[in-house]
Amino acid sequence: MTAGCSRAEKAQARGRDDAAKPVKVEPIREEAIHRTIEVVGTLAAVDEVTISSEAEGRVSKLLSDLGDRVKAGQALLELDNEKPQYTFDQQKAALESTLARYGATDTAHLPPIERTPDVVKAQAELVQAKQAYDRADELHKRQLVPKQTLDDADAMLRSKQASYDSSLQNAKNLRATIDASDAAMKLAARQLRDTAIRAPFDGIVQKRLVNLGEYVKVQTPVMAVVRVDPLKVTAEIPEKMAPWIQSGQPVELHVDAYPDRAFTGRVSRISPSVNTATRAFAFEALVPNAEAVLKPGTFARVRIVSSKVDQVLTVSYSALQYRYGVNRVFVLTGDHLSAKELRVGERLGDRIEIVSGVKAGDVVATNDVDRLNDGMKVKVGGGKATE
Repeated sequence: MTAGCSRAEKAQARGRDDAAKPVKVEPIREEAIHRTIEVVGTLAAVDEVTISSEAEGRVSKLLSDLGDRVKAGQALLELDNEKPQYTFDQQKAALESTLARYGATDTAHLPPIERTPDVVKAQAELVQAKQAYDRADELHKRQLVPKQTLDDADAMLRSKQASYDSSLQNAKNLRATIDASDAAMKLAARQLRDTAIRAPFDGIVQKRLVNLGEYVKVQTPVMAVVRVDPLKVTAEIPEKMAPWIQSGQPVELHVDAYPDRAFTGRVSRISPSVNTATRAFAFEALVPNAEAVLKPGTFARVRIVSSKVDQVLTVSYSALQYRYGVNRVFVLTGDHLSAKELRVGERLGDRIEIVSGVKAGDVVATNDVDRLNDGMKVKVGGGKATE
């Protein structure tokens, strides 16, 4: 009975051995790949500024607040402008008065000094006095008028010449007064404009630092604005890969807030010197962020495709069996499988780089690999996997 049972068990074992497991297979491929760099970086704003008041006064209007999107030149808040308005009106009136005396309507159309009303009048009187003197001189030479008449004409001529010179000097003084009044009015206009504190660029209000009705002085911080489009990501390139990364190369980013979404950008700056502590080069990449979904200060996983091209062996990731810290594939030898330990490299989508363990052209099993064993009898079923 014992011998009969032993023979039955052996027959069942041979039956199991003869039942080959169906597998799909594919050959190990040799491919040219661009080396990629994957690092962790930090998103930061390209521009971030705390805006200070350039005027002094009480906050009369708050036009923007935390989280508001603002445009360049948009008013964020306004200070009480009653006094600056009075100062501007006063300077404007002083300028208009000076322009009227000079004979002009605005500073853009100032006549020459010689054409101002007072100078023109003085010049006409000087010409008339010169003509009177010339006539008196001629008549005196002919002894038709006494010497006193000639002396009177000479005195009048000298008086008109002095008046003309004085009018020229007055016109020059008026011109200088116009320039000073114009500058004073422009300064008053600037002080009036400064009561409206504006955004220096397109961005988002990061902080509001004053309250309605609060009295602020010059250089008091009032708002913080950050530009979020584009953002920059800062990270480091390993020293050995630096020669194959250049400005302008595309980058791909992933953040935890949007795990299924990829963001793209371009390398904008690379440090010329290596960080001696990390043996890496710092770099920056600009990332468009028109929807403002990316936030400054968050971490990002950055992937850069370098210009370095290597010939490598690859296999489908599904062909790997990982057990006890060892990667293996099952190479088809005849109708049996032979387990081969691998050293693997970079993950390449649904494939993985093989550093050592097999050679190009080896055919490996690609399905149900966790149930495969060394020496297992198999048959190729379902066709070969796509190469």
